[in-house]
This record gives sequence, structure tokens and C-alpha cells, in this order.
Amino acid sequence: MGLSEASGQRDTQALLPVTQAMELRKRDYHVERPLMNQEQLEELGCWTSATRTHQWRTWFQCSRARARALLFQHLPVLAWLPRYRLRDWLLGDLLAGLSVAIMQLPQGLAYALLAGLPPVFGLYSSFYPVFIYFLFGTSRHISVGTFAVMSVMVGSVTESLAPDENFLQGVNSTVDEVARDGVRVQLASTLSVLVGLFQVGLGLVRFGFVVTYLSEPLVRAYTTAASVQVFVSQLKYVFGLQLSSHSGPLSLIYTVLEVCSKLPWSVMNTVGTMVTALVAGVVLVLVKLLNDKLRRYLPMPIPGELLTLIGATGISYGVGLKARFGVDVVGDIPAGLVPPAAPSPQLFASLVGYAFTIAVVGFAIAISLGKIFALRHGYRVDSNQELVALGLSNLIGGIFQCFPVSCSMSRSLVQESAGGNTQVAGAVSSLFILIIIVKLGELFRDLPKAVLAAAIIVNLKGMLKQFADIRSLWKSNRMDLLIWLVTFVATILLNLDIGLAVSVVFSLLLVVVRTQLPRYSVLGQVPDTDIYQDVVEYSEAREVPGVKVFRSSATMFFANAELYSDALKQRCGVDVDHLISQKKKRLRKQELKLKRLQKSLQKQTTASEGTSVSIEVNTSVRDMESNNVEAAKTRQASTGNELEDTAAGGQEDAKAPNGSTLKALGLPQPHFHSLVLDLGALSFVDTVCIKNLKNIFRDFREIEVEVYMAACHTPVVAQLEAGHFFDASITKQHLFASVHDAVLFALQHPRSDPASPVLMTKL
Repeated sequence: MGLSEASGQRDTQALLPVTQAMELRKRDYHVERPLMNQEQLEELGCWTSATRTHQWRTWFQCSRARARALLFQHLPVLAWLPRYRLRDWLLGDLLAGLSVAIMQLPQGLAYALLAGLPPVFGLYSSFYPVFIYFLFGTSRHISVGTFAVMSVMVGSVTESLAPDENFLQGVNSTVDEVARDGVRVQLASTLSVLVGLFQVGLGLVRFGFVVTYLSEPLVRAYTTAASVQVFVSQLKYVFGLQLSSHSGPLSLIYTVLEVCSKLPWSVMNTVGTMVTALVAGVVLVLVKLLNDKLRRYLPMPIPGELLTLIGATGISYGVGLKARFGVDVVGDIPAGLVPPAAPSPQLFASLVGYAFTIAVVGFAIAISLGKIFALRHGYRVDSNQELVALGLSNLIGGIFQCFPVSCSMSRSLVQESAGGNTQVAGAVSSLFILIIIVKLGELFRDLPKAVLAAAIIVNLKGMLKQFADIRSLWKSNRMDLLIWLVTFVATILLNLDIGLAVSVVFSLLLVVVRTQLPRYSVLGQVPDTDIYQDVVEYSEAREVPGVKVFRSSATMFFANAELYSDALKQRCGVDVDHLISQKKKRLRKQELKLKRLQKSLQKQTTASEGTSVSIEVNTSVRDMESNNVEAAKTRQASTGNELEDTAAGGQEDAKAPNGSTLKALGLPQPHFHSLVLDLGALSFVDTVCIKNLKNIFRDFREIEVEVYMAACHTPVVAQLEAGHFFDASITKQHLFASVHDAVLFALQHPRSDPASPVLMTKL
């Protein structure tokens, strides 16, 4: 073909539609290569075992570059702040910081009540941790601070370890709130220190991957159950009730029952509180709906929560809601910051279990949100450094009497939508909160607690909408739905700490069960290809005559190795164990016959020597007629030697190819002569898997079927070598690069049927 013709053909193909051009390329697809077993593949590819790298050795190397890298890694603000684009980012960060601070103020006050603490400690928790995260965090958009789920977990700890019943005083059995709040603040701050220690420790040992064991359905179900816990915990403020403190399993049920029993009293005596909560809730819902409709036209959302708090505080002060209607208010909010205080080591033992649970949940929420924003804006979040940053926020915050924090989805979305580009927005919001703590906090002393409760309940809308997961998971993945339901029910009934442990254990057990119940398939060749698929799923796939190809959809290890063998023997259509037992029985009978023949020969030889009489064992008719004694003696000697050889070689005869084959023993032969195991799903092997594979080779060779393996990954091959799987009887020549290679080799080298046709596949 000339140059002009070639260029003309290319021009013609360029003018064809894309689908036709692809069809032409498909027709031209052609590959020729020899059959390739593992030994040949390693020789051709010059395979060498990967050298093990000891990363821990680099930890002790000292250099200026390494010190600089470590500093930037653990203090990321030094890396990104010098490159901060002042003109492009500053205005957006200032607006985002102001927007987040406007949300942070009411949420801090409200979530402190949720944690069982005075509201001012919610403001402290909105300042210190946020500024610490600004220095050490790697996410640019998440808003660290108080969060409903974390607050309700802290509240369950403070109310269980410092219940109201422990602080009753006087004849009227009133609660000493000052003493109670002091104890609870100490519990919460010590808990925050422990949570920070856990998170920093796990981050430094690069244990950030632990959050991968919390699947998305598990986290969503857990936060949904926590939102139900939050909702129930706020009912006492909405209805103005005095409830007993319940902790442990079924505490939520007991609380709901108590609320229902006291509700008639609330309707008669605390109408003012109920009306206040209802009006505040309606206003907040209307403002949120208005924000949703006017989102395109507003530079920043209307601060409905802040306006509601300011309005409710003014109305409460002007009307005198506490004095006239008995509406409970926040009370005195001290101005200024509190001095740092050391945690109480005596409380460590009672708080360590709660601290680990809160540390894991807080990090799971933060890293999931951080990765969402990082993927959306094209940067990377270091999970281990995030763990350290969140841990330092909680650790230092606990020293300044804060309670454990994480990040809030609603505030993070506001920070992103308001134009936030970096954590400068977080620093700006923390400075605004500092101004409020120092100068403006005391203005909210007449704020009704019912308004804060209404704000908390309205903010639960996003998490309560996760109940829609049930419908979507029912359609998409019912195993994930099972995890969702078990997590939700366990968290509701067993409380947040035990519920999380039960959920994680259940999800891991479900993974084990799913690996024990994989899909086993017998594969057939798709016509005119080297592709092998399940003959049940692909109607055109045909089994190769004389070769059985078997595949499992999961890796084989100690938990499912026996199931793998059972499924293999069942799908092959041959009762392997029964056939082997019948073969052994018939071989034993053959051996017994040989032994009896040997004993008979010995008796005849002894009798011949004692009487000096020649006994002819296998005399021919001609010798009997001629009475030729000498000929008979000669024939006796030769016959005796032959029988002795037969008896002496009895065991060898039992194993000889002609004497011990299934056909010679009168047993049915399998309808295939070769078995190919597709091991492409193996990701690792253990000792049980290696023993199981050896047993498969042994059993199928007993019934005259040769076994081959195919599509093993290189790390698995290395593990097989380390486990001494290969020996004189099983070599790398039994392991092939692909299933097609193994099938072609099996057809060209049949073990029991040399006349089998050779499959010729042209690709």
C-alpha cells in the first residue's frame, strides 16, 4: 500500500462516525503470544521480589530539609499563609467568618445546654478550638466548634456521672445548680482533654485509617439516632419540665415515658414556656424557608437564629417572662475568659471509655466533611494531620474548660457559600466570638432556654432528613440498609457509646459473613474470545470440553477455605470424596488378594521342601500328559519366582498406572480431565488457604484430574512461595498468567484422555 493510499484511508476513517471507527478498530484487534505459565512469565518479565522498605528508619534521619518538612506537615499554617492571596481571598474570608460567627453564637449557647453545661461554656468552645484548628488543620472549609451530636454525647456523660439527684438540698429538695454545674464543667473539660489525647496519639502513630471502619451508612444512621436523642433531650426545655436523669441502656425510652406522664401537668402550668418555644420555632422555620428561596439573590443568608435570639432576649427583658410566666432563662453570663485549669486525673478511669468513643465519632464527622469539600475544590486533606489538629483543639480547649467539639455541617456549608477560601474565615469567626465573650455575652442573660431548645430542634432538620436513606438503601443495597437499621436501633436503645460499639462490631461481622458466602461460578468461554464468564449468567458462554474452570468472587482464607472446597466439589458434578473412598476400598481389596496369594505361595513352598515332592503350581496340560517330572520342576521354579516377585511388589502394583486407574478398578471416570482454578480474586493467602489448595491438588489427582491455577497476583505468588506451597509435585508450571493459557495447556496435555481435541482460539 502506497503512502497516498494509506493517507486516503486515514482520511476516510476520520470522516466516519465515531462508532464506525471504533468498530473498525475492534475488527483489527489481533494478539499472538505463546502460552505463558508463571515460570515463563517471571523469566520474560525479569521478575524480582520487591525489597521491603523499613519506613521507620526514616523517622530517625536528621536533616534541615526533613526538619522543614516535618514543621510544615504538623503546622500547615506556615505552608499556606505566606502564599495567601490577599486581594482574591480576604474579602470572602471576612464575610464567611462573620456569617459563621453569627451562627456560632446561638449554636454555642444552645449546644452548651445540650451538653448539660451553662451556656457561656458553649461560647468558650466556639473560640479556643476554632483558633487552634486554624493553626494545625488542613481543610480550608470546615467550621470547627460545637456540634449537636458531640454535645449530646457529652451531655449523656455529664448527666450520668453528675445527675441532679446528687445535688438535692433543703426541705424542698431543690437542686444546687452552682455545685452541679461546677462538677459537670470539670467532667466535660477532663473529657475534652482525654478526647484530645486519644486523637493526637492516634494521629501521631498515623492511625487515621481507623475511620474507614465507620462506613457511610453507619455514620449516617448514627447521626440520625443521635439527632433523635437530641430532640428528646430538648423536650424538657420546650415543655418546662423537671425530669429525672436517666443513663445507660433504654435511657431514651425512660425519658420519653416520663415526658409523656408529665405532659398534662406541663399543659396546665407552663403554657408560657410552650408558647415561647413554639413562636421561636415558627420564626426560625420561616427564616430558613426564606433563605432557601432567596439564596440566589442574597450575598449571605439572613441570620435568623441571631435575630431570633436578640428579639427573644429583648421581649423577655421587656415583658418579664421569667417573673410573670415562669419561663426559664439563661441567667448570668460572666464576662471575660476563664483561666486555664488542669484536668482531674481521678476522673480518667471513669471517662476513658466515653472519651475514645467521642474521639472516633468526632473525627469521623470532621474527616468525612473535610474530604467532601477537598474533592469539590481540588485540594488534599491529610487524615492523620486532621486527627492531630482536632485532638489539639480538644486538648487545649479542655484546659480552658471547653467541652469536646467537632465540625458542623450547617456552618461549614455557610462558610463555603459565603465565599470562604481558607481557615482565615475560622480565625475571623473566633475573634468575633472573643468580642462577644469579653463584652457582649452578659446581654443575653434574659434569653429564654426554650428559644435555644427551639433553635436546636429546627437545626436537626438536616439530620432527621436522613431517614430517607431507608428508602434509597432498600432499592440500592439491602446489606447497607441492614447496617443502617441495626446502628439506628442499637444507638436508640443502648445509648450513644454502647450503640456505636455494637454497630461497628455488627458491620465487621457482616463483612466476614459476606466473605464466607461468596458467589462460586463455573466458567465457560465466550465464543471467539479469550474471556471466560459464568455459564449461568452468560447464555452464550460454553464450557470447554474436558476442562472445568472454577472461580470464587471472594478471597480464600481460614474462614471460608472449607466452603471453597465444598463448593468446588459440588459444582464439578463429581462426588470426589465418595470416588476417592471407593478407590481406596478397591485398592485395599487388591492388596489383600496379593497378600493371600503370597501366603499361599509360602505354604506351598514349605510343603514342597518338607516332603521332597514336586508340586506343580501352574503346569500346562502338555506337562501333565507327559508326566515329565523334570519339566514340571523347572516350570514350578519359574512360577514360584514369578509369584514371589508379584507378592513382593504388591504395593507397587497397587499404585501402578495400569492396575490402580479408575477404569481398571471398575469405577466411573470424571467427565473432565483438567481443573482450572481462577484465583484472580485472591488478595492474600494464609496457611489454611495454602493447605486447602494442596488438598485440592491431592484429591483431584486421586481421581485422575490434573489441577492448574490461573490469574494469581504477584503478591499472592510471593506469599505462596513463602508458605512453601510449591514443591516437586506442584510447581510454577501449574500456575498460568490467564485462564485462557491454562485451558489451552490443559487441552494440549490431557492427563487421562490423550485423544482430546486441542482448542484453537484466534484472537
